[in-house]
Amino acid sequence: MRITDLNRKGGIGSNSLLVEIGNFKLVVDAGLHPKYAGPEAIPDFSRLADIALDCVIVTHCHLDHIGGLPVLLKQHKEAKVFMSRSNSMLLERMLHNSCNVMKRQKAEMNIEEYPLFTHEDIDDIGQRFIPVEYQAPLKLESGGETLEITFHKAGHVAGAVGFELKHNGRKIFFTGDVLFTPQRILPGAKFPGNVDFDTIVTETTRGETETNPNKTRQAEVDRLIAAVKNTLERGGSVLIPVFALGRMQEILSIINDARKADKFLRTPVFAAGLGLDICNYFDQISKRTGDIKFTRKVIKELQLRRPPRKLVPGKELKEQGIYVLSSGMLVGHTPSYMMASTLMHSDRNSIFFVGYCDPDTPGGKLMEKEPGDTFTFEVIDYETKIRAQIERFELSGHANREELLEFALQANPKNVILTHGDQGARDWFAKELKAADPELNVIDPQPLETYEL
Repeated sequence: MRITDLNRKGGIGSNSLLVEIGNFKLVVDAGLHPKYAGPEAIPDFSRLADIALDCVIVTHCHLDHIGGLPVLLKQHKEAKVFMSRSNSMLLERMLHNSCNVMKRQKAEMNIEEYPLFTHEDIDDIGQRFIPVEYQAPLKLESGGETLEITFHKAGHVAGAVGFELKHNGRKIFFTGDVLFTPQRILPGAKFPGNVDFDTIVTETTRGETETNPNKTRQAEVDRLIAAVKNTLERGGSVLIPVFALGRMQEILSIINDARKADKFLRTPVFAAGLGLDICNYFDQISKRTGDIKFTRKVIKELQLRRPPRKLVPGKELKEQGIYVLSSGMLVGHTPSYMMASTLMHSDRNSIFFVGYCDPDTPGGKLMEKEPGDTFTFEVIDYETKIRAQIERFELSGHANREELLEFALQANPKNVILTHGDQGARDWFAKELKAADPELNVIDPQPLETYEL
């Protein structure tokens, strides 16, 4: 087997792996890097110029895993695309939104190459999406060889999969992005146990995050509810920045449960944008696949309202409320970014983060600050003292490092390949894996280098 990381920058971003095994050539994911623009934001597909791809496997529908897919498929018209049924229901909607965002960025940031693909391109590739059921082996034939692909539920977000490959007696497992702990609307991962794999390809997102055994997910949910309650009681508003796919729906469900249990004041709840549209998709996925537990009833019970369109940095909101807005990392030109600029100046208000924030994003930078420090909203040229309560709650969609380490080692692999993690996270996994098994071949693939196993 040969494996090449097509992510130009490494780390977490435009996730994409070329896997060559026997007569078969496949690509796992084709993402878009949120910190770069233009062609630099997508994987280096030039490495595939002379390759006839058999298929593409989509692990889930976050844009760092699918945002470059139309570009890849336009170049490789013969490749089939395999994904879970839930992913097949979400993928086109996510890509259409990405196209719209690139069009806005072209106008606002003068990025000549945007959009990297059109709405017509997305419509053209949709017919090539092939849903695959969980734990139902799919067999490909080529030159007298057979490749068997089996999907397993990965938690993380609706439709997410880990998968195994079987070829000539070899077994390889790819975790994708995984969460073993159940979320409010989504069961945890169901990966094969007590099964030996020759190679494990594992995500490493939380490798630098120490695990506190007293910080269970439910304890963090309870802490979030209490923090919302305290903010509302002191007359403030709450901003919860969220990812549109998965995290918005989970947080809305948590808030709805808490309100019905009278755990805090019945303050208006505001939400908008792609995340609200995804709520409709989740309702259909819940009914058709049972992968998640979310219906539009949540929206009706919350009586969701849309936030004000015109926000003035530093100016008090006319109405107290709970604002569940994208993006989760406070990226510029997003609803959460603008709302944060209106709330930051007052110690009555709160901004609560509930997921991963890249250190280089506004959200990541804000969490590094102390109360009273100055924070600059560069996109709108606004600077203010941090007086609002800023807090993070451990509601990550990724497994903790000990769980991933345990999963990898219980499979008795000869090789472990590290993906989807910053360098410090990968270093932790490499160190711990070698300490547990000095004979283990641990590979931290460098961008665009090919490794033979």
